[in-house]
Amino acid sequence: MSAGSRAAEEEIELIRGPSGLGFNIVGGTDQQYVSRDSGIYVSSIKENGAAAVDGRLKEGDRILEVNGVKLENLLHKAAVDLFRSSGDRVLLKVRHQNHLNGPLGSKSDRDSEGTSLAAIVVPVILAAVAIYAFVKFRQRSARF
Repeated sequence: MSAGSRAAEEEIELIRGPSGLGFNIVGGTDQQYVSRDSGIYVSSIKENGAAAVDGRLKEGDRILEVNGVKLENLLHKAAVDLFRSSGDRVLLKVRHQNHLNGPLGSKSDRDSEGTSLAAIVVPVILAAVAIYAFVKFRQRSARF
């Protein structure tokens, strides 16, 4: 990935509120969110939580570090434990993703194998249903 196409990185300090840091994560070596990528990603931001009030963290962002600890090659549970034990003031290093395309980034950053199975299967099923309905309609209307 060239420097011009690299997603922006930012450090964000959050202060833990009554409902925690106010976001959920996905990913890890045992629960890859992106094919062949064991990174930790923000899956949702809780309304009125610390992350939402701050406003910089977005769904799909990759969390690179928590309080200086790199989130590389961790099981999902280990990442969760790291967040839970991180204290009241938490410094996150994040890589903002292209939010129009979600955590996979821009099309040029993706593997061609990253195509969603649903994007292929659904149109094929719809076409099959349409053909079946057309044939049945023709059989019915051809009767005298």
